[in-house]
Amino acid sequence: MGKPQTVDEYIGGFAGQGRELLEQVRALVLDAVPAASEAIKWGHPAWVHPSGTILFMVSGHTKHANVVFTPSTREAFDADLADFATGKGSVKLPYGRPVPGDLLRRMMAFRVREHEDDGVLWM
Repeated sequence: MGKPQTVDEYIGGFAGQGRELLEQVRALVLDAVPAASEAIKWGHPAWVHPSGTILFMVSGHTKHANVVFTPSTREAFDADLADFATGKGSVKLPYGRPVPGDLLRRMMAFRVREHEDDGVLWM
């Protein structure tokens, strides 16, 4: 199979805990930011603001998934993310661990606000 063309195809390429976590993140996004549209960007699921700006992305890996925000969003939640491995704008979510739904919802809301109110674009 080639590169996934849809978010369904991307998530369908995973099994077990990986698929479960990706589905949970997707459900959170659809609930928290219903106006965002789904797209595949750089081979990974992304959620795009109606203005056309990427809000966040997710990528699945062997033992974890990354949820990727802007660096400014990730930095705003440094204290809340002490128990997670992070990158420039990413949060690593290990499979088999509960998804931090409340934290991700707050990060998603912050990201939408920083785009709409401050004009922060994608990286």
